[in-house]
Amino acid sequence: MASYFAEIIWSRGGQKFIDQRYSRRHSVRFDGGVEYVGSSSPHVVRLPYSAADAVDPEESFVASLASCHMLWFLSLAADAGYVVDRYHDHAEGVMARNEQGKLAITQVTLRPAVAFSGDKLPSPDQILHLHHRAHDECFIANSVRSEVRCEPQI
Repeated sequence: MASYFAEIIWSRGGQKFIDQRYSRRHSVRFDGGVEYVGSSSPHVVRLPYSAADAVDPEESFVASLASCHMLWFLSLAADAGYVVDRYHDHAEGVMARNEQGKLAITQVTLRPAVAFSGDKLPSPDQILHLHHRAHDECFIANSVRSEVRCEPQI
């Protein structure tokens, strides 16, 4: 079993709070030292209380699915002897009401375009098969229905 960590850091910094007029800008930090600016989506919380130049949780969720799929695809293609030169995905997540009436990312569509080179090139059917296998193996796609726990540190 492996564990993965992310730190989310936000501070009020003197802003009013109970009137909902505070910045949603925060830091997202990972164990390898990478840090990025996060925020609520401007689709959810209007500007200037959201940061349009930051990564929102919905975008991060879509990117996580797309990245996991790509990593599996590259590994499977290499195992099959195909040389991948470029992989470009324009993934999209759709927010809508789910079966319980809650807002949720109800659909994520991956649109990967892959360029190959070398003597051994996959057929369109082989490419589709690689994508199907990558989807089946993707840890994040397999986790979408995972339990989410909250254990407040009081």
